[in-house]
Amino acid sequence: MTDTQKTIVVIEDDRDISAAIQGVLNGAGYRVLAASNGQDGRRLIQAQKPDLVLTDMMMPRMGGFPVLEFLAEMSDAPPVIMMTANEGSRHKAYAEMLGVVDYLRKPFAMEVMLESVARAIAAKEAKRASEQA
Repeated sequence: MTDTQKTIVVIEDDRDISAAIQGVLNGAGYRVLAASNGQDGRRLIQAQKPDLVLTDMMMPRMGGFPVLEFLAEMSDAPPVIMMTANEGSRHKAYAEMLGVVDYLRKPFAMEVMLESVARAIAAKEAKRASEQA
């Protein structure tokens, strides 16, 4: 495991929620890049090749599902954690079908998010290590 700082893209249209998440992730030692909609988020993902993406489901100008569909077409896509206030199980099933590694219902505790982030990054590292072995 390398000591390089992990990069996380946060795609969230609510400024307060985005700022809180960024603050917690920065405090935990992650490099955080933020976008306020799916279009900007997609551009950030393409440009930065992050280790993880945290995305909201419902946003103006492009929600979380088109971002997931876009990532599904990438060869080395980062893992994705979906955040939503939506209670629908259909949405959760579709998100999981598109490969999200976790699904956080808002409001969630920041500790829960940090644990989810750590698990997702550890799983990605383990997968990469096994592919190189």
